[in-house]
Amino acid sequence: MNAPNRSPIAPRSSHVSRTTSETTIELKLTLDGTGNADIQTGIGFLDHMLTSLTKHARFDLSLQCKGDLEVDDHHTAEDCALALGQAIDQALGERRGIRRFAHAYAPLDEALARVVVDLSGRPSSVVVLGLKRESIGELASENITHFFTSLAVTSRTSLHVDVLRGENDHHRAEAAFKAMALAFRQAVARDGSVDVPSTKGVL
Repeated sequence: MNAPNRSPIAPRSSHVSRTTSETTIELKLTLDGTGNADIQTGIGFLDHMLTSLTKHARFDLSLQCKGDLEVDDHHTAEDCALALGQAIDQALGERRGIRRFAHAYAPLDEALARVVVDLSGRPSSVVVLGLKRESIGELASENITHFFTSLAVTSRTSLHVDVLRGENDHHRAEAAFKAMALAFRQAVARDGSVDVPSTKGVL
């Protein structure tokens, strides 16, 4: 069977199945979607953040995860991020005809977040959320940061996330996810060309 067409006019979708001794994940992603989300990770706040990400990025995302939550939330948060990043990478293919660079700001009441992305093919991340609580719902604050860094690795993205202000940690985290959604929405958008947006010719 021939490899799928990755031209800019081809549907950009992917399917990731990921099974380890810690988690089992089934994920389907369409970049050019309408914001439909079917998210079941077993962690309510993570579901909330991924639903918000999907809605504002205008992706369609189905993600079911069964993780070892009797241990803690780390493996589920990390593996969901790794699977989502892998799905984004697969859906982008050769990354032809995309804008590549984008930035976005998103407020949530008193909180304000800024995210800058480069779909460079080189994973890198700087994430400064400034969360004070140990957890939000059943999701440890440290694993919210870890979600962003893990996503950057498998999506092969340079990702900078800064929460600029905010008193409420729920608001700070959600503003960051919304800003990332808006930045990804712009960065994956087609620009009408068929070129790889790099002087190297590959991403």
